[in-house]
Amino acid sequence: MNYGRLVLAAVVAMVVDLIYGYVVFGMALGSYIAVAPGVFRPLDAVTQHLPALFGGTLLGMLAATAIYAKGYEGGSGLMEGVKFGVIMGLFLAAYFSSVNYGTMRIGKKMALTYLGGGFGEWLIVGTVIGLVHGSSAAAARRGAGV
Repeated sequence: MNYGRLVLAAVVAMVVDLIYGYVVFGMALGSYIAVAPGVFRPLDAVTQHLPALFGGTLLGMLAATAIYAKGYEGGSGLMEGVKFGVIMGLFLAAYFSSVNYGTMRIGKKMALTYLGGGFGEWLIVGTVIGLVHGSSAAAARRGAGV
């Protein structure tokens, strides 16, 4: 496993994920999410917790990239990444939206919003991981005669 490529892919995926989260959940859905009082932190409180958010996101992306690298089947980085993103999107979005619906004071509409947003998030993140990590793995295999 190429650890340098793994870390690079995880960092790029983290940046893309943070941008996606800000644009989709912060800007596009921010006013919708704000109607759930007591469930989500206000923006000024979120900024106080950014180190935890960034650190957790980076650790999550390192784990996701390692999972991708272990399951890499040798195809193009783009297609491997899209397949990985679909699988992770189905797993994580379905899991977290259903758990959040069961444990938080959110309605079905918000749970479905998180399901769709989370699936889109992981589709994009998986594709980015595949493009950054997968294409280099294929090139390394070709160079090694594999």
